[in-house]
Order: sequence, then structure tokens, then C-alpha cells
Amino acid sequence: MTSTVLSVGSNLGDRLTRLQSVLDGLGPAVRAVSPVYETAAWGFVDQGPFLNAVLLADDPALDGHGWLRRAQDLEAAAGRVRGQRWGPRTLDVDLITVHDGADEVTSRAEGLTLPHPLAHLRAFVLIPWLDVDPDATLTVAGRSQRVQRLLSEIDPAERAGVRRTDLVLDIRTEPAAG
Repeated sequence: MTSTVLSVGSNLGDRLTRLQSVLDGLGPAVRAVSPVYETAAWGFVDQGPFLNAVLLADDPALDGHGWLRRAQDLEAAAGRVRGQRWGPRTLDVDLITVHDGADEVTSRAEGLTLPHPLAHLRAFVLIPWLDVDPDATLTVAGRSQRVQRLLSEIDPAERAGVRRTDLVLDIRTEPAAG
């Protein structure tokens, strides 16, 4: 059984519907979803705030590359165009980690770096992740580290900028009707 931690975000259009499209697209593979957070965008482009969440999902048929293809297919279905780095997005689906059984998958293959090389620096990933897995760990620089500890190392102002909303994503037990 492979499992993954996915970080999802959107700052264009109906942001909540775009996040929900990931849950709908993954259907019963989703086993947990965090609360929805709003986070100011950063980077070099003036843009609106993101809605962010973290999902935990399982699928025995997928490996790391399979999860990457699923993520990219979900982005494409939401009209994602890969333009400017760190620019506005209809939908961003990032693989944070993939586990094959108890083992964390590592990859440095072209197009697939696992675990995500910047996740440990992103409060908008770590905060919602801890909501669904308080004991989460992430390998950083070859060492497994507790996500709670990694979060404590992020600037307090950045952590404060990740604000929980009252918005809710719905885990469905069957795929949504097309």
C-alpha cells in the first residue's frame, strides 16, 4: 500500500471548489483532510491569497511517479497552466511525501523529488499537516524529523500568516458524479 501527503492550494477563481476537486478526483483514496487555511501569497508576483489544505491518501496501485501523474492530472483538470514560478495558480497539488508501507520513498528522478525539498520551510504545508497527523515526520537532509519541530523553526510571523478558516472540504466515500 502506498500512501501520500498532498498539499493543495489555489488563489484563482473559486478557490474552495478547486481544492474540493482534488478530493473528488481522488475519491475514496482520501483518508484524511485538514481544515482549510488562508495564506498570503509570496514570491515575485502581486497576487491574491491562497487557500491551502493537506490531504492524506492511499492507493495500492500507485508509486511516486503514479502519484505525480495523478497530481498533474488534477491540476490540468482545474485549468492549471505552468507559467511564472510562484505565480498565481488555479490549483497546485504538491507531493510532500510518499510511503510504501512503512518506508518513506526517496527520489531524485527528473520531475520527481521526494520528499518535497522545500516542505520543511513552508508553514502553509506543516500547519495543516499537523492537523491530520500530529505525529508526522519528514526526512530533511537525510534525517527523519518531527514536523512539529520543523514548524517551530519557521519564523513566527510566517506561522502567524497561515490563518485557519471556517471553510470545509468534504471527503466523499465514492467519486463525485461527473
